Amino acid sequence: MEENFYKDLILFHWRNPQNYGKLKKANKKAFSENPFCGDEISMEAKIEKGKIKNIKFSGKGCIISKASASLLTEYVKGKEITELKKLDKDFILQLLGIELGPTRLKCALLPLEVLKKLIQ
Repeated sequence: MEENFYKDLILFHWRNPQNYGKLKKANKKAFSENPFCGDEISMEAKIEKGKIKNIKFSGKGCIISKASASLLTEYVKGKEITELKKLDKDFILQLLGIELGPTRLKCALLPLEVLKKLIQ
């Protein structure tokens, strides 16, 4: 039952990505791509007083990369940059709630890579 929940969650975020689009008045931007599969993710954020006030992502990619970006951007809103610097592979896997092979793991981690560039 739990596995189906996470599959449905991923499909929901792929079909209805949260925070998708461009952000007006962003003060930070970052981009990264996975040349092996063609996934591309850009993020724009408004960061004030060490916190992410707002964030948007755009780009193209598979179900996993888009769902990961949607879930991650939902999570990071309002969070301290110092806290976000601690996010890692295990966090993303927990967020997605499914087992991933090496190829799909790269897709899932692409949004985290972009976020890390954004908050440096």
